[in-house]
Amino acid sequence: MTHTQALHHNFNLLARYNQWMNDKVYQLAATLSQEQLFANQGAFFGSVAGTLNHLLVADLIWLNRFRQLDTAAEVLQPLGQLPHPAALDQILYPDFVRLHSIRQQLDQLLIQLCQRLDDQQLQRILSYKNLKGEMMKRKLAPLLQHLFNHQTHHRGQVTTLFSQLGLDVGVTDLFVLIDNED
Repeated sequence: MTHTQALHHNFNLLARYNQWMNDKVYQLAATLSQEQLFANQGAFFGSVAGTLNHLLVADLIWLNRFRQLDTAAEVLQPLGQLPHPAALDQILYPDFVRLHSIRQQLDQLLIQLCQRLDDQQLQRILSYKNLKGEMMKRKLAPLLQHLFNHQTHHRGQVTTLFSQLGLDVGVTDLFVLIDNED
């Protein structure tokens, strides 16, 4: 397997892991009352719902930046129907059911995107403006890695908030999705 094939395989694995973990987190969050979902527990984005909303906002921002890729344009076309957040703490969906529905849609789009990316696109330099309006130029592969790492970081915060409420999300290790080599 070449380096770029391994990179492609890794992003497919991370996309599946992302979906699996988001499903687990949202299933547990669905057992919380509205008060528990939105209670400020001192996390960076306040509550379970605030943190989950932040992850959705960040993914929308990044996925919209990825739309400039030829392959991504078709896969990410449904983003045109969704909000374009202007701030990382912007509450897009105060309704948890709608938030969950959009999360599932974005996770599926990420899987489809990762399946279609080729070596050339992973090395492509994307030009975009950050939220401060500063022009950035960065390769797609590290940006995609950042997106998945960002998800893991904030899901870790959510699992801590769950723990404070006496709830356990269960196994969260990427290891679970790695194929056993016989």
